[in-house]
Amino acid sequence: MNSNIEKPDIAAEKISRENTNTPTEAPPATPPEAGKIDINFSQGLAGFLASNNIAIGFTSYQTGRLYLIGHGSDGKLALHEALYPQAMGVIGDANRIYLGTLTQIVRMENVLGSGQRANEVHDKVYVPRNLQTTGNVDIHELGIRENGKIVFVNTRYSCLCEPSVTHGFKPIWKPEFISKLGPEYLCHLNVLAMVEDQPKYVTAVCRSDVVDGWRDRRHDGGIVIDIDSNEILTGGLSMPHSPRFHDGKLWLLNSGTGELGWLNPSDKAFTPLAFFPGFLRGLAFHNGYAFVTLSKPRHGRFEGLELDAKLKAKDADAWCGIQIVSLSSGDVAQWLRFDGAITELFDICVLPGVANPITLGPQSAEIRDFLTIENPQW
Repeated sequence: MNSNIEKPDIAAEKISRENTNTPTEAPPATPPEAGKIDINFSQGLAGFLASNNIAIGFTSYQTGRLYLIGHGSDGKLALHEALYPQAMGVIGDANRIYLGTLTQIVRMENVLGSGQRANEVHDKVYVPRNLQTTGNVDIHELGIRENGKIVFVNTRYSCLCEPSVTHGFKPIWKPEFISKLGPEYLCHLNVLAMVEDQPKYVTAVCRSDVVDGWRDRRHDGGIVIDIDSNEILTGGLSMPHSPRFHDGKLWLLNSGTGELGWLNPSDKAFTPLAFFPGFLRGLAFHNGYAFVTLSKPRHGRFEGLELDAKLKAKDADAWCGIQIVSLSSGDVAQWLRFDGAITELFDICVLPGVANPITLGPQSAEIRDFLTIENPQW
């Protein structure tokens, strides 16, 4: 399961590998066997991660994988992947990662102490210690309250939820325009912004209160909602994703136009910072940079948006990958690109203080014999 990229540092590096998944219209619970993936990345990516003392975690629900990217002591890039069915929302730090999957919320704990190494190279080993079963509610994103409680976006039921001890989930908020909770994908409530460790903002594709109604409003029905006041702060967006409150601004991805920007505090209008050649979903920030995941438009779902026209005008093809942009200039600082059997990514998180992490998938061969003891003296 562990895959390290050990390559010479050249202008744009490339690696080819065999993946065990194939693109699918609806992500399956068990990814099928499939074809080849090419991975290209910018020359300075490993050095960028090292100089900022970070690693990156990101997900692909299409392939059912959590990916971790770090850097080795030799200055080369390291990529690790683990199978998690329909891996979507991900948040984490040096001690812990939370991941939303097809039917569960997974809590992974780093089992290595300070100065310890696994296989002489990995400074973090994230092991799944708790799997909270929710059922298939299409968990899009997760947040952690100040008291440690999880809150997550239940897209299938158009509401925010907490895990329940006895049930699949506990609803805690829904938009005022949603008349009832049901597995109907009404407005496609999708992602969540936490402010001071509390849920504060969400985005939705539209205000629809009918079954699958969001599909008819993909071009300009997108909204941002203030959870506390239930106020719709702005509309007219195209499939918005990943609101994030950072450095005094409410940032988000206007995915249908391929833009990262923020809401102007005075009139709440969306103000673009940068255009990306792909359908955007995941967003994270660190040290003056934005980390964004890009996907290729999915046939029949995310095609026909303004993004298509912009790509044509720029004579560009859509990406699947990651771009890291400067918040001061909007310029791309580093990037990583997938080609081949993988075409869609979802969420992304920055892991501060982490160099070269790995994780063990719950169905992996390694996890059966990987045992750690809290009180080894006993």
